[in-house]
Amino acid sequence: MTQIYLRPIALAESPQSEEGDALRLAGGMVYASRFAVIQRDGGKVVSRERYSARQLEAALPGLPAEVAEQFANLKRTHAPLQCGARTIRLDQPQVMGILNVTPDSFSDGGEFLDKPEVANAHAAMMLEAGAALIDVGGESTRPGAAAVWEGDELKRVIPAVEHLAKMGAAISIDTRRAGVMEEALKAGAHIINDVSALRHDPRSVELAAASGAPVVLMHAPGEGEDLHADGAYTDVVLDVFDWLKARRDAALAAGIARERIMLDPGIGFGKTVAENLALINALPLFHALGQPLLVGVSRKRMIGALSNEAPAHKRLGGSLALAMSALNAGVQMLRVHDVPETVQVVHVWRGMRDAALTDFGQLPA
Repeated sequence: MTQIYLRPIALAESPQSEEGDALRLAGGMVYASRFAVIQRDGGKVVSRERYSARQLEAALPGLPAEVAEQFANLKRTHAPLQCGARTIRLDQPQVMGILNVTPDSFSDGGEFLDKPEVANAHAAMMLEAGAALIDVGGESTRPGAAAVWEGDELKRVIPAVEHLAKMGAAISIDTRRAGVMEEALKAGAHIINDVSALRHDPRSVELAAASGAPVVLMHAPGEGEDLHADGAYTDVVLDVFDWLKARRDAALAAGIARERIMLDPGIGFGKTVAENLALINALPLFHALGQPLLVGVSRKRMIGALSNEAPAHKRLGGSLALAMSALNAGVQMLRVHDVPETVQVVHVWRGMRDAALTDFGQLPA
């Protein structure tokens, strides 16, 4: 079976810099000027042809229909997410702040568990610093973490969700259990963020479809309790692309509206450092799936591996470097621990993008 991929391979600071020969990715602030049409058969890449934006558009009638579909997806402008009274625009990058009410998360485990005043103050700080929404989680998904009983997860997350709802915050619930999704939505959560991509709990797909809530589908190779297991890839970038495409299509078939699906390549889940780096470098490709992208690279293990085994609380520099890479790829949402610092990066990055659109070299008369 032949599979087709349309990968942006060169980005431009503005369409002017390419005399208009560039494509605006996903209605955002990033432009692509060169593309590779990749074909693989039986898992093996068999051809790779390169085009400029204009060349590609002209060649579309003679290329497989999948290329035209992915080309349209690259150009797709994403509707805002409506989270209660809050509207989260997706034509510019947004920051999702992490609130882990767990005893064993890899970075901040125990900091906010059974400490509602501390957790609430931290959430307020993230919102004041510019987080568009808060992601509340009650179960660690680090490698080797023990599974959590649903009752314990509910006791951890529902009070936090209720408090955030009273603050008028946009809220996502980070869970893979349908019962937790349901109760969190009742308590005021707006988005379901499932690291198993609605696979762990057989009830979750139907619940998500019936709820009308936006969903985040994340790639993880493992099934059951260990999401990090079975991470064997022929080509990690293309394999993750195919996997996310299949999960997107399963969600659509279940009745989840396309504008309510966000995709996450799952950096750090069942992947080596080299595989994580390959995915980060290939992030523009994932716009060809036609969905907004969420990326979580904050304080990840790969940063420690690349920086003399720095512990989680000393990975800010690496987190910001990876965040900048995601911004340059046109990612719509960054899931982070260090909100003030990341929001500052986004503001400076936006200033650079705005300047590139208005301040470019003029040809002499």
